[in-house]
Amino acid sequence: MHKLWYAGECSMDYGLYISGDQAFDAPERDVENIQIDGRNGDLIIDKGRYKNITIAYPCFIRDRFRVHSGNARAWLCAPIGYQRLEDTYNRDYFRQARFYGPLNFDVHLLRAGECEITFDCKPQRFLKSGEYPVEITAGALHNPTRFPAMPLIKVYGTAAGNLNISGTAVQIKSIASYVMIDSDTQNAYKGTENKNGTIVADAFPVLKPGANPISWSGGITRVEITPRWWTL
Repeated sequence: MHKLWYAGECSMDYGLYISGDQAFDAPERDVENIQIDGRNGDLIIDKGRYKNITIAYPCFIRDRFRVHSGNARAWLCAPIGYQRLEDTYNRDYFRQARFYGPLNFDVHLLRAGECEITFDCKPQRFLKSGEYPVEITAGALHNPTRFPAMPLIKVYGTAAGNLNISGTAVQIKSIASYVMIDSDTQNAYKGTENKNGTIVADAFPVLKPGANPISWSGGITRVEITPRWWTL
């Protein structure tokens, strides 16, 4: 029996049984097609991103319809913004999603009902294996996907140092125990302290597909990377 988890809660807790053929769909790449007089074919401008994707799960409630449907409405509609979405069709992945709505039931004798739960999802399917920090000891980190990942980097040290990840150099002007570098949000921090002023870099590090050489010098003592691998 298939199920999903949204905002930390399971569909089975609300008596919802799901199917999910759309869970295997891929998003659309964001491109602009321009037609030029006298030139065959379109000029394609690639915007370097993928669009959100809609994922719908047909589902049904087969007993205690009044109770389960009311609780399911509250569960799905209450969260604000993107939430974590998982299902048993893709056990090794999760998405960032928001409930799209509406929630319309086809009711059978007030005992059972069918509906479709629709989510507006970010295009990425994130690998659960990429959620865990990796202590860097071998000098390289291998990206197993075809897509560049935006890692969370924890740099330990006692003084200023230089970090190089796959050709991107980051100068850290001071380190007191550790500093976090988040390539996704493009921020540096320690706890609630803003540390953006302590780093100098032309860009935030990206983990490219394949091998990513990693090195450091100066007062840096060790590095942990949460890679955030993703695919489509």
